[in-house]
Amino acid sequence: MRRAVLASTVTAAGVVLLLSLKPHGSASPGAAPVIGSDPGGTASAAPVTPGASSSGGSSSGGSSPSAAAGAGNASGTRVVTGNAVDTRYGPVQVRITLSGGRITKAEVVQYPSESRRDLEINQFALPRLNQEAVSAQSARVDAVAGATYTSEGYQRSLQSALDQAGV
Repeated sequence: MRRAVLASTVTAAGVVLLLSLKPHGSASPGAAPVIGSDPGGTASAAPVTPGASSSGGSSSGGSSPSAAAGAGNASGTRVVTGNAVDTRYGPVQVRITLSGGRITKAEVVQYPSESRRDLEINQFALPRLNQEAVSAQSARVDAVAGATYTSEGYQRSLQSALDQAGV
């Protein structure tokens, strides 16, 4: 009888402790910032909803085609948003600004942000990918070590934006 009481008490205490445990890396369900190619590689303040669905397998095709986000002005500047590309960890979507047929700015408007690790990787990798896109003037950008899936999704979304722009 004594063992049963002790076992019940220990089990109840274990359940209480387990239910009170909170994961360390949970990201807030709010909006993730757009990560642009601004000097210094900092994220801009414009919030964008991070990708909610992620596929269970490897990279798949683009999921939602997007039209140009803004009309061109007198100087020939226009903004084009590429398709959202599903990766293993969530969708990646790139928006580029073109002036005279050249990429002047690249920014990521949708990227995996389910966990603290996703955010940590992407805060490091995405500014580098943006800078590479502006430097290379094409979708031929080097993958960032540690962010292979995101890099592949970035390249595919960037290429779809370039295709939509006719560049």
